[in-house]
Amino acid sequence: MDLENQKSRTRTFRNWLKWNNKGRDPFNLSEVSDSDEDDGDDYRDDIFVETMEMGSCILANEFRIFVGTWNVAGRSPVGSLAVDLDDWLNLKDAADIYVLGFQEIVPLKALTVIGAEDQTAATEWNFLIGKTLENKFGSSKLTPRLNPISSDNYNYVRIPGSERRNSFSGSDRPRLQQKESNGYSKYKLMASKKMVGVFISVWMKKDLLAKYCISNVKVCSVACGAMGYLGNKGSVSISMSIEGTSFCFIAAHLASGEKKGDEMRRNYQVSEIFRRTSFPRLPQDDDNPHPLTILGHDRIFWLGDLNYRLCLEDSSARQLIQKQDWRGLQEFDQLRKEQVDGGVFQGWREGNIEFAPTYKYSSSNCNRYSGGLPSKTGEKQRTPAWCDRILWYGKGVKQLSYLRSESKFSDHRPVSALFSTQIEVVKSSNPVVVTLHTILPTIPPPSQCEEEGDERGKTTLLSLIVQDIEASPTQDLTTATSFVSSFMQMTVDTAAVN
Repeated sequence: MDLENQKSRTRTFRNWLKWNNKGRDPFNLSEVSDSDEDDGDDYRDDIFVETMEMGSCILANEFRIFVGTWNVAGRSPVGSLAVDLDDWLNLKDAADIYVLGFQEIVPLKALTVIGAEDQTAATEWNFLIGKTLENKFGSSKLTPRLNPISSDNYNYVRIPGSERRNSFSGSDRPRLQQKESNGYSKYKLMASKKMVGVFISVWMKKDLLAKYCISNVKVCSVACGAMGYLGNKGSVSISMSIEGTSFCFIAAHLASGEKKGDEMRRNYQVSEIFRRTSFPRLPQDDDNPHPLTILGHDRIFWLGDLNYRLCLEDSSARQLIQKQDWRGLQEFDQLRKEQVDGGVFQGWREGNIEFAPTYKYSSSNCNRYSGGLPSKTGEKQRTPAWCDRILWYGKGVKQLSYLRSESKFSDHRPVSALFSTQIEVVKSSNPVVVTLHTILPTIPPPSQCEEEGDERGKTTLLSLIVQDIEASPTQDLTTATSFVSSFMQMTVDTAAVN
């Protein structure tokens, strides 16, 4: 009986709203049937509540994300790299977020692989990146100077003032926070992570921190090199959310080698990175849910020296390179072949490659591929290949460019891609959301309305119906009166049951 009364009240209330909004129907209530068919289903009430919540809308705001990868061959950054960085970062067309992945920022020797982590190289690269961005976009009134960041796990933490609404947390709490050199820097270091020679650094425009909620910034590393668990190969990853959209950035360095079957080792390491990368929930996290794995994110970017080679003889490959026949060369690309065969990165996307292979050059300050005929004495024979790659996964991502830079700093050429993506921002035009279940239980019987007087009666559904009848055209009074009669009979029945 209580269930029938609840349904009756629901129908009466819905019909009154339909009639009251006749002609203007701002919530499309006329599309909701008022027949008694399928009254056992709750979907009509759900539709109604949804229409009441249409004051909230989801805005799709566009972001430009720069993603770059560079194997620096164990060399430390030097001041002369500023010009190379400017070219690589494409600073003439500034992005909102910079995601920079490096491989071999230290030489991959036994001491660096097995020994304790040395953060010097990571600090120097962060310093140089920050200085480059600050020189380009900072104030010209002051000479910019960025204080070094010496932690291997750097996660930006909330700062006071207009940016205090943002929430940040990390799987490894930072030992040091970034110090502001001055108030003129346009970009903020959001997170960085180093594992032996693999390094990732993410920077974001400071004005975005005040505009959007950035939350759940976390880092993770997976070592899958020698013996399957040493850090000479593997990945470092960063997870973060911007408003309602989650992002994951993975910088990786996979197994080398161009012998037949080496691609299977690379495939296996990719699967290990997927399996072992995690961003567990922590007590200090906010209440918003966040992804725990790579594939749980909305937008995913995978960058690095993936080491996939060309299934082609060296001489044939060099001939195609000489002709700049990139389409013909891609037919022999090992990574594309493995994707088609289902060995790795199924469903992932990569832009069309319209540039020369990025590996291996003879040496630094050289623009000639290693090996070939005739080759220099002692020089490694390597078939040129697109080892350095950027892939992405998820909806709402558009690649704007995919290219390489011409720095001769190492035996690899840096690669970059510029993306346009959208984030979901929920904006409420009516912050008060009203649902059926908060309205209907507050309706008292008619007798109670009369006893409590006109002021109290104004807040009841019956008084609202009466007010609308008094203000309605004469031809609508018959319909309105039937609503009132139905409502009064329903409330009397309800009181009798109670």
